[in-house]
Amino acid sequence: MSVTPGQPAPALGLAAATTSGHLSTTGSASGVILLAGTASLLMCLFLSPRFIEFVRRREFGQNIREEGPEGHQTKAGTPTMGGIIIFAAITIPYLLLSKRDAQSVAVFGTAIACALLGFADDYTKIVRRRSLGLRARTKLAVTIAISLGLWYAATQQASIAPTISLRPFDASIDLGPLYPVFIYLVVAGTTTAVNFTDGLDGLAAGCAAITLLAYIGITFIVTGDHDLTLLAACLVGACIGFLWFNSFPASIFMGDTGALGLGGAVAGLAVMTKTEVLLILLGGIFVVEVLSVVIQVFSFQVFRKRVFLMAPIHHHFELQAWSETKIILRFWIVAAALGAIGFVVFQQGIKG
Repeated sequence: MSVTPGQPAPALGLAAATTSGHLSTTGSASGVILLAGTASLLMCLFLSPRFIEFVRRREFGQNIREEGPEGHQTKAGTPTMGGIIIFAAITIPYLLLSKRDAQSVAVFGTAIACALLGFADDYTKIVRRRSLGLRARTKLAVTIAISLGLWYAATQQASIAPTISLRPFDASIDLGPLYPVFIYLVVAGTTTAVNFTDGLDGLAAGCAAITLLAYIGITFIVTGDHDLTLLAACLVGACIGFLWFNSFPASIFMGDTGALGLGGAVAGLAVMTKTEVLLILLGGIFVVEVLSVVIQVFSFQVFRKRVFLMAPIHHHFELQAWSETKIILRFWIVAAALGAIGFVVFQQGIKG
């Protein structure tokens, strides 16, 4: 091919320009995402001490279940509802720095709605001065409404197909009219699982941060949805910032406000990235926690025998004389390993 001196080859010039533009866009997006995550982390670090003092003055302390491990009774009165700080730290950077596309708004809305449900539950517990919160039927009705909202946003606003993706296999199942039911199961299951995991200092926040870190990789590296990545980064930053005060011995608990809100965020990300089934790996610790409760209840109801010393399973290890920090760190390690495996499976499924 001959090229006139001083005139670039058209094909090569176009390729170079396209590559340069892609790198520039990616670099700019990664900078904004890093800024958003850092802002959420710093906001948590700045706001938490003031919020802890505010809660202490008003005596909004955690009520501990009598049937729980004896050692947990010393945690009674610890400030709670720390989820308010987590979601305040998420909301401001997300609204200021994102483009607020349909998918990220749906996930954000689901998380906030679940956090508000958790706040109502926390507030009810504090007012009644006991560990019981909202009635089960109230929680069920609100969770169904949140799930229907996520279903509508996913299918009508974000154009998500009503299917289940089976990774790493190149296969999917069309659920049709059953898709809203499936989304309800994802939302209810995830929020419940995160809530069960929130039984030791820093356990739920650390495991959530690890799962959400995997979603940063999925949404940025694989799918390229930068708004979802930014929201996931804000969630990770807020969880890490909150861990500064929630790590053992905790100065504050996230409460149902944080646990249900983070569960809602993870569920929303799973729906928007079609990783609902893969969430079994990505959020493996949450799955193990909720399964331990199901197995315990089933075994006792049917056989009148307990499989674990106490459920959820982290209490089982407590009663086996494992220290709280050992349980937390080992659960984090398992969560990280499962999250990494889940990310690789998703990536291979995309390549396939």
